[in-house]
Amino acid sequence: MPGLGLIVGPVGFVVYGVCCEWHVSSGESLWHGLGLGRSGARKQCALDMTTKGRSTMAGLAETGSDPDVDLLYDINGLAKDAPRWFDRAVEVVGEYGLLVALVVVVVWCWWSVRRRGGDEAAVSVAALVWAPLGAAVAVLVNIPIRGFVERPRPFLDHPGIEVLVPGKTDYSFVSAHATIAMAMGVGLFVAHRKFGLVGIGLALVEGFCQVYMGVHYPTDVVGGFALGTAVVLLLSPVAMALLTPVTRAVEGSAWGGALIRARGAGSGAGRGSVVPGARAEAGAGERDLAA
Repeated sequence: MPGLGLIVGPVGFVVYGVCCEWHVSSGESLWHGLGLGRSGARKQCALDMTTKGRSTMAGLAETGSDPDVDLLYDINGLAKDAPRWFDRAVEVVGEYGLLVALVVVVVWCWWSVRRRGGDEAAVSVAALVWAPLGAAVAVLVNIPIRGFVERPRPFLDHPGIEVLVPGKTDYSFVSAHATIAMAMGVGLFVAHRKFGLVGIGLALVEGFCQVYMGVHYPTDVVGGFALGTAVVLLLSPVAMALLTPVTRAVEGSAWGGALIRARGAGSGAGRGSVVPGARAEAGAGERDLAA
């Protein structure tokens, strides 16, 4: 079942990231009490993990290398060499612009689905409604994860980080911006492949901007991508079961029918790339073959 892998993979990454960060955080509080401090706590936690068979972490502790931090410095270092106007542009785009762009893409996709019409118009609109709702649910799921992991912002632990958006004092793992962006991108992909690819592309740019601005580690962003994807895909069947009857009722009403299907739109399924419609057509074909 390839769809199962799309769900298990993101969920597994989030669980693994939470466990790793909790291991380091809990180890820090213990070893800090023994006078080793934060850096010593991290080294001691890594040594503890080696005694349990984590030879890779032992190598990182001995060399002092951390790929996550190294990549953070590499990406954030671009901000130091870039002109001030470019950094300001990335700040605006990363904080607000890309999220607004994703909303515009959702509205554009709705307009396209509405004009195309078809028997599956109500299903497609329900999938589009789930995109922002799924992002909101993912943000709510992220609240206890942040409180459990308690990972500080990177500029609090690592000197020399160029911070483009000051004043962020909440926890870092996982990135809320990355979670929202990828949840909406994947939600769009469930409704319409082409618009979904655009949304996922915008989400990837959003993740890069968060690291560039110095407010998140790369693993914060990847964790946000995984969380947003997992929430949208896991809850999509339940959401569609609840939202589709609502959109069908709106479609059949005198006051809301135009929200689902434009006047004069075709009643056939058409050649559109709407995923729910494609699934319905595939199911019909399978029934014909079975007959």
